[in-house]
Amino acid sequence: GKNCSLLQEMDVIQKQDENCYCYVQNRTIHLQYLWSTLQIKISSREKFRFEPISDKNNCRNSETVFEFVACAVQILWKPETCTETFLSVKQYGEDVCFKIQPFKIEPYIVKVKREMLDGKLLFLFVAGIFLFHFANSLSRSAKFFYLSGVILGVLALLVFVLLTLKRFIPRHSTFWILMSGSWMVSLYFIYCFKENIQWLWSEHKNYLLGYFLAVGITSFAICYQHGPLTTELNITLFTWTLQLTAFVLIYFGVTIPQVAYAVIAVSLCSKGLCYPLGAACHIARKVKHHFKSKKLVFKYLTEEEYREQGESETIRALEELRSFCRSPDFPSWIAISKLQAPHRFAAFVLGSPHVSPAETKAHDEQYGFGSSFLEEQLFETMAQSEQDEPANSVHEEEEENENEMHTQIPFPYATELL
Repeated sequence: GKNCSLLQEMDVIQKQDENCYCYVQNRTIHLQYLWSTLQIKISSREKFRFEPISDKNNCRNSETVFEFVACAVQILWKPETCTETFLSVKQYGEDVCFKIQPFKIEPYIVKVKREMLDGKLLFLFVAGIFLFHFANSLSRSAKFFYLSGVILGVLALLVFVLLTLKRFIPRHSTFWILMSGSWMVSLYFIYCFKENIQWLWSEHKNYLLGYFLAVGITSFAICYQHGPLTTELNITLFTWTLQLTAFVLIYFGVTIPQVAYAVIAVSLCSKGLCYPLGAACHIARKVKHHFKSKKLVFKYLTEEEYREQGESETIRALEELRSFCRSPDFPSWIAISKLQAPHRFAAFVLGSPHVSPAETKAHDEQYGFGSSFLEEQLFETMAQSEQDEPANSVHEEEEENENEMHTQIPFPYATELL
């Protein structure tokens, strides 16, 4: 990059010859640039060739799989030919260099503008946090299973096809070798799609929509045919996959890698601390409930509930009395000496009713249906109603007389006026 022009924020460069440009990153970390990106726009009225320049000429020196894929893409992918292109540069990423080759003598413009809050980065970060904390519940949802199958089929078609045909592959080693190759090819196509999505959408929109529609419907049909996950092992594996995907989204959702590592570590610790925190909250609720003053709540019984409760409590009390009388601690001889009918008491202890049939009959005659008690109550209510009726009739007759007087008074005055 010694012969390249250095780009700065708010630069607007207009040239018409071939040239290379570089943006050198600022190594000082500022948290206000956590979701900030630098937007570089190259535009011209004629077509030009945009060629990225990588500092790593040898892909074997790549530290991660993503760097190796990016290096391979830059070697295999042909330079882009267009009239307008955009380049998004993270604040604390690698230095970016590219070359512009115009085909005709026509000026092109290079604009550099900072975007303090990149919506794409913020969306990836929030989606990663949400996906990690709700991975367990989402892995058990049938709707999310179908949605994941459609997304996987669209973005990684080879991986989806291989998972569909897993039962036809006899050996596990062969399956995992094919799976590794499929993921590498899928990552290559995803990177190419990300880098050229604007050109594909503007030039081949119909083909892109047709691919999304056809592959999406086919993926949904295959997932619907197999049905959602049912075994705990598959659900656990799906949960771990979602959590790993969440870590990837968190890493690519911020511009400072150290912040991404800290958020991932805190997320893992929060999952490990959920059980102690849950136990502490349970103990706190118990202690609060123990020291909280209890307010008395009165509940009024209906007549039927009162009768049922009285019968049940009477039966329970009688059984407790029988069991106490049968115990060896009960002073039986002292109780018998004070009773007037010891034979009846003995029969009660052995299980006989505490009320004799004669007493029951006398109670029914006095308080049952057709008894003298009910007749007295009935006659008292009838007498009170008869006393109230004459008073009401007298009052009604007075009101009728007043109404007749009011209606008869106006007639003489009416005749006099006539």
